[in-house]
Amino acid sequence: MSSVSLALLIFGLCYLVIMTERIHKTIVALFGAAVMIGLGVVSQDEAFYSHEFGVDYNVVFLLIGMMVIINIVRETGLFEVLAIWAAQRADAKPFRLLVLLALLTAGLSAMLDNVTTVLLMAPVTLAITKRLELNPVAYLLTEALASNIGGTATLVGDPPNIMIASKAELGYLDFLLVLGPIVVVLMAVFVAALWVIFGRTMAVAPHLRSAVLSLSSQEAITDRAFLHRCLWLLGIVNVGFCVHSLIHLEPATIALLGASLFMLIGHARRKPEDAEELSYLTDVEWKTIFFFIGLFILVGGLVKVGVIRYLADQLVALTRGNLAGATMAVLWGSAFLSAAVDNIPYVAAMNPLIVDLARSLHPEISDYATLVHQPDIIPLWWALALGACLGGNGTIIGASANVVIVDIARKAGYRITFGQFFKFGFPVMVGSIVLSTFYLWLVFLR
Repeated sequence: MSSVSLALLIFGLCYLVIMTERIHKTIVALFGAAVMIGLGVVSQDEAFYSHEFGVDYNVVFLLIGMMVIINIVRETGLFEVLAIWAAQRADAKPFRLLVLLALLTAGLSAMLDNVTTVLLMAPVTLAITKRLELNPVAYLLTEALASNIGGTATLVGDPPNIMIASKAELGYLDFLLVLGPIVVVLMAVFVAALWVIFGRTMAVAPHLRSAVLSLSSQEAITDRAFLHRCLWLLGIVNVGFCVHSLIHLEPATIALLGASLFMLIGHARRKPEDAEELSYLTDVEWKTIFFFIGLFILVGGLVKVGVIRYLADQLVALTRGNLAGATMAVLWGSAFLSAAVDNIPYVAAMNPLIVDLARSLHPEISDYATLVHQPDIIPLWWALALGACLGGNGTIIGASANVVIVDIARKAGYRITFGQFFKFGFPVMVGSIVLSTFYLWLVFLR
């Protein structure tokens, strides 16, 4: 059996088992990754040390660092305070609360990144839905989708955008000015769709609503001095995320530095008999972390044998010389492929392909920046960004934020299945790509 057939067989079987949910997805991903290595599709060195084919430690350690920070911040009562504020701003009405949380999630995802945002928002959501005795699943699903939409708007909002910006030599303002308007439209349509789906069915008992409206957020604060220290540190970490390219530090490094400082101030306030307890680390969602490790190796196998590159080649080759056709092929192909596999290795394969296309169309241009900014190349970068980021809403494993939300829900006792997510997320993905099609045509192609 060829390496291509073997990689496709291993990935396909793992994907099918994950969809059936008969076996936990972390076990499936790790087993599939081990088989990929054991059968030589990828070597052990490639799986653990290759930036192209192996584990993306930037994502892994960003998740670990932020999970540690969230576990420590939870002790301050901050999430309860935010939950009470959100509920009171929404007048404790369930649909208003849903919209407010969706807009907050999208906005924060644009400023930070979508994984960090859902790690911050999910505990707030669980806290307030518990007080109102509401099922949090609809709220958590909405936040996952909103985080992927909001993260599309900026260079730092989603990892694929960072990769595209580096290869295409595009800046923060480029992303904000080009993708910001369509993201605003997408969020407006998304909120309208939420009204159609949930608006008439959400209700809360009057006595619970009155009880929440009468709450004082100050009562939720357990240690005001510790809260202030945590807020200062959280602010510094967030500023670090925003300027990471200027200070030449990856978001993962900033998250780990922040987590270390948080653990130091958390350790300092503990009693001597509790000093050895490291619940900050034991409470990390290790199942999620190891799922990502396995998934990166599985997809890395597809990248190594050329499956991802072949599919990307076909997307562009079919419409070579036809700007509108190439742009739409990249947009729609990126969306569906990013829903099926992680969008980071897909973008890694597409980036050099677009550069190669630019060189073949403009052999007379030697300056790289001029080459990748040609009028018939620029739309392809934006199509790739929109397709890769918005495509993540298609399935439960399409984006890191989705996996994190689902595991947080599971830990709180709420199960979100592959089919349940697909039923809600896939139509949102398709609708978003349809609107993006019109947007790209109006701005670049007509």
